[in-house]
Amino acid sequence: MQSLDIAVVGTGTAGSASALFLARAGHRVTVYERVLDPQPVGAGIMLQPTGMAVLAALGLVNEVVARGEPLTHLVAQTPSGRSVLDLAYADLAPDLYGVGLHRGVLFASLFKAVQSEPRVTLKLGLDIEDFTIDAAGHWLVEKGTRRRFGPHDLVIVCNGARSSLRDDTSHHKIVRRYPWGALWAVVPDVEHRYRERLFQVVRGTRVLIGMLPSGLGPTGTTPQVSLFYSLRADRLDEHRASDFGRWKESVLADAPAAAPVLEHLRSHDDLLFSEYHDVVMWPWNVGRVVYLGDSAHAMSPQLGQGANLALVDAAMLAQAFENTETVDDALFRYSRTRRGHLAWYQFVTRWLTPFFQSDLPPLAVARDLLFGTACKVPLFRSEMVAMMAGISLGPFRRMGLSSRPPPLLPTR
Repeated sequence: MQSLDIAVVGTGTAGSASALFLARAGHRVTVYERVLDPQPVGAGIMLQPTGMAVLAALGLVNEVVARGEPLTHLVAQTPSGRSVLDLAYADLAPDLYGVGLHRGVLFASLFKAVQSEPRVTLKLGLDIEDFTIDAAGHWLVEKGTRRRFGPHDLVIVCNGARSSLRDDTSHHKIVRRYPWGALWAVVPDVEHRYRERLFQVVRGTRVLIGMLPSGLGPTGTTPQVSLFYSLRADRLDEHRASDFGRWKESVLADAPAAAPVLEHLRSHDDLLFSEYHDVVMWPWNVGRVVYLGDSAHAMSPQLGQGANLALVDAAMLAQAFENTETVDDALFRYSRTRRGHLAWYQFVTRWLTPFFQSDLPPLAVARDLLFGTACKVPLFRSEMVAMMAGISLGPFRRMGLSSRPPPLLPTR
């Protein structure tokens, strides 16, 4: 395919990764970002083997993993200590693992690579809210000023679950806010108490407390840990008006292991709130516009796949352009190729989330009984680990990895 002039909207995971892949394939890429000076911020995330394989293809995996915390297990239990989930990557393959990571580490690595890529032009501080099409190509329209930028042969939309650029087509889509979200904070773990596992405590379906080892962060040498606390979005104001000390006591009663984290929290202001969206659309291409990452398929973070799915999106879009003669064919090839993997994870996420975050307490009884039992059956445990690792394509079907995670370094 001849060299294209490509616009990428958003410097998040999908945007930066797709810009790198396509620029290195010989295309001219312009990346538009709303923030004038993007910074490495955010909570802890899980980097899975699928995400590491994509970062390896970009030559970035070692620097990202080096600032993360290797994870060998995912554990969830009730306050009484009853096991709900106990999954080990080694049950799938001895060299697999996940990485607890500050989101800013992934952003900083990708963004630095974008800044250094000669075929990428960065346009920062431009809030793109619309696009128009004429004989010359696709034009991006800035919010407020209505200035136009372009023309471009292709537009890749990667500006998140709230993207207004989905509204510019007649394409069928469903965008819903989840009723539940999470309070979160990232604090120092000076004594490095939290390591090797994502640890969660669940009480019924209304309380979920998670502690994710999050590596060293974008800068610094002190290990960090991310705390997550499930909360209905419509109860946020009520929570912030409540007694903070009593809230800490309730967390400590359910999850004594959270005590070192809670010592760093002094008020409600130390916790941020994240809301979740469910975005459904297919195909992900409309004309010469394609949607990647949360713009295309945002979902509850229950499976910890958001950044990983975005990275795979970027890699598979670039692959779709290889040995394909027209843009239209490449985009439809991308949507067809991604459909099975994404549809499966969206289906399982919608099915699984109410067992952990909902107003349906009876589901907790079934969860505590069935999930713990399934973890003890090798066949089902292997399938659950494959789902956790991001490689599941459906029952007893798995995608291959283009590369393995780098060898584990000695424990810090």
